[in-house]
Amino acid sequence: MNSSKSEVDLDRPNVEEYLTEAHLDGTLQPGRKLLLRDLLDISPALNEAASAIVDDSFTRCFKSNPPEPWNWNLYLFPLWCFGVFVRYLILFPVRVVLLAAGWVIFLSLFIPVHFVLKNQDKIRRQLERVLVEFICSVFVASWTGVVKYHGPRPSVRPRQVFVANHTSMIDFIILEQMTAFAVIMQKHPGWVGLLQSTILESLGCIWFNRTEAKDRHIVSEKIKQHIEGPDNNPLLIFPEGTCVNNQYTVMFKKGAFELGCTVCPIAIKYNKIFVDAFWNSKKQSFTMHLVRLMTSWAVVCDVWYLEPQTLQPGETPIEFAERVRDIISMRAGIKKVPWDGYLKYYRPSPKLTESK
Repeated sequence: MNSSKSEVDLDRPNVEEYLTEAHLDGTLQPGRKLLLRDLLDISPALNEAASAIVDDSFTRCFKSNPPEPWNWNLYLFPLWCFGVFVRYLILFPVRVVLLAAGWVIFLSLFIPVHFVLKNQDKIRRQLERVLVEFICSVFVASWTGVVKYHGPRPSVRPRQVFVANHTSMIDFIILEQMTAFAVIMQKHPGWVGLLQSTILESLGCIWFNRTEAKDRHIVSEKIKQHIEGPDNNPLLIFPEGTCVNNQYTVMFKKGAFELGCTVCPIAIKYNKIFVDAFWNSKKQSFTMHLVRLMTSWAVVCDVWYLEPQTLQPGETPIEFAERVRDIISMRAGIKKVPWDGYLKYYRPSPKLTESK
């Protein structure tokens, strides 16, 4: 009980507690309140302790909790060894063959469709949507994905965007196997970047680079143009802007909520009984992430398509974003924290913090 209570305390968004002058025997000026930051300035030790609490509250959003060891005695260890043998020497090769066969079928159909029907946009787009949904289904099958979808399947309508919490790039694959979304995504290097610039480009996906400030304006204009097209694929946005470990949600960027269109929330929750689906891109390549999923027993996941939301009278885009985040967090059973996910990439160095 004590440990759970301390976790709740760390997750409270307001870390400033107010003390009036009555608590300090009138040493302050009348009517003035003492903020916690004043005490932190006075006490270096208290400042360091508070910084450690804040840092722990932030970094826990991007940590993958290792599973508890269970092969600790003579009776269970042989079962664990048998499981490793089955997963790595039977299931993994079968899944690799399945994935390779899926790619052969996909490319043998996608390439002719993309080039032969280049002048027939409507038919080409419909066939490309079906093929992308097919290859995403092959990916999910290669993990033995057990995905349960709740709610009505998304439809193609103008002036609407879909927003979801973000745990891994496989979020996109799991959603894409049901509906061919156009997604807003960070531009990646390697084979993932090649797929982005070729296959996914045909869906109308929009790429950006976090290090390029001008990309924000370009992406914003592309989003506005995309949502106005009646035949464009539904637009999917991950407003957290980074992968979070599916136990917390960080602040939503307001861009998707100031477009003046309908916002359709999607909640994604992974069951960690077999594998933790969180992808820490700073420590692991996406290829190794897929290998980890393919050597697990299964990826178990629930997806909820929630009721569409619109900006209410007198509501700001930031308040709208927080309201949608509340809906997603409550449905998925994950905690809200008051941190900007971009701090994962742009946190100031200890030397800079010390000099300031």
